[in-house]
Amino acid sequence: MNIIGTGLSGLVGTRVVELLSARYTFTNLSLETDVDITRPGVAAKHIARSDAPWVFHFAAMTDVDGAEKERALGRESKSWIVNVKATQYVADAARDSGKKLLYISTDFVFDGTKKEYSEEDTPNPQGWYAITKFEGEKIVGKIPGSLIIRISNPYVANPIRPDFIHKIMGRLAAAEPVSAPDDQIFIPTFVDDVGTAIDALVAKEAQGVYHVVGGMALSPYAVAQKIAGLFGWDKGLIT
Repeated sequence: MNIIGTGLSGLVGTRVVELLSARYTFTNLSLETDVDITRPGVAAKHIARSDAPWVFHFAAMTDVDGAEKERALGRESKSWIVNVKATQYVADAARDSGKKLLYISTDFVFDGTKKEYSEEDTPNPQGWYAITKFEGEKIVGKIPGSLIIRISNPYVANPIRPDFIHKIMGRLAAAEPVSAPDDQIFIPTFVDDVGTAIDALVAKEAQGVYHVVGGMALSPYAVAQKIAGLFGWDKGLIT
């Protein structure tokens, strides 16, 4: 089965394609393949021509700090254009061509005031990145049969660019200090597990919202400690 998708050359998309390539063939719509989905009609043209029954929409601006810096720009910000405007184009194209749509979202859509969140909880995004991703969710949710997967802090074994795990690893391996908060909890998520979940959900033609995350919630400080212990690096570097 062919899958047409956006952002399949990103951190999550690259690994998902690797994991599922034995079961699916993939067509990637991204700047790397000279396709700019933020332009009107571009995504629609490619999606309409494809015989793929599913559209995987992975493309997003995921720089949380960068998004916050452009918050004042509102709908003129890059994060809004990529995460909301382009999502509207992709969603419209999926609907008009009768394809199912899978959208990758984030745990950032919640405000962090509860210890745990389920799929039934109402999002309350705080940061600009989170707001734009939730706007994307609302767009996708209007498409019949759509599937929204929320992930949290993804990491891979061999990233195309350093994820948060490998940034910590790089500093500790170089005997450089690491400063990490111990008063917040998050869930590192191995992208291989996300790929397995996507495979299962697509096979079942699932729809609705699913949380697909790792099995352990801990602080960034605890993560750094675990990494240092695993590789035998100096835990004294971590504060």
